[in-house]
Amino acid sequence: MGGTVLLDHVDHGGLRIAVRHGTAFGDAVNQMLVVPTEFIAAQRDYPILFRFAPDTQFTAVVLLGLDRDENLFLDRDGWAEGRYVPAVQRRGPFAIDVAADDSEDWAIRVALTDLRVDDAEGRPLFLPHGSKAPYLTHVREALSTLHAGAELAAAMYRAFDDAGLLTPVRIDVTVDDGRRYVIDDCWAIDGERLATLDGATLGRLNQAGYLALAFAAHASLDNVQRLIALKNRVIAAGPGPAHHDFLATYRADVGVPTNAS
Repeated sequence: MGGTVLLDHVDHGGLRIAVRHGTAFGDAVNQMLVVPTEFIAAQRDYPILFRFAPDTQFTAVVLLGLDRDENLFLDRDGWAEGRYVPAVQRRGPFAIDVAADDSEDWAIRVALTDLRVDDAEGRPLFLPHGSKAPYLTHVREALSTLHAGAELAAAMYRAFDDAGLLTPVRIDVTVDDGRRYVIDDCWAIDGERLATLDGATLGRLNQAGYLALAFAAHASLDNVQRLIALKNRVIAAGPGPAHHDFLATYRADVGVPTNAS
């Protein structure tokens, strides 16, 4: 997150932040980064997949749509009610200070040029006497989720890989209007392998806190069918403002397009 400054109650005591979601804020992507500390919550709504790059190893994403820049969970009011919003978006225009130490009281940086910043009708960050407002507590929780998850991710994904739990998958679906979507170059938790792990491997994964998250990621794959149902509902409704005004105009770095044929 470039162009940020350290947040403090003296310089930014009156700052208000608009809590918004939409194309301009990076929500219109068909895949979005998640970290292990989100798996339990995210698996209730989205398929959790893994991507591999030689320079970064494995990362985890949730699948949000089938077309490029399509988030089927986004409407005019933001994310659909009751859906889990990944922390990378929930944090808003804030980031942890990269120079901060490992204490729990790490500093926060804010992107003052973000469209949500300094909105007269937004939520305050600080109370009149300088203490944290509830919204800033919410931001800190999202940043903490990302920070803790990022520290856990590399070791956990390596443990999954070492245990043979990550297997390449190819999602190939045809929706009601005849369009076919192929999602490849991704991995998922292998359910058969998970069910047949030996006791020693199960013990290691469980002791490290990884086993429950492996089960959550595997269970999330059932949401592929829910995603297809949402896509078919959009097709049945036809072009309209419910989703399409938000789509096909923005692609964030964490959004990876699927291939349609």
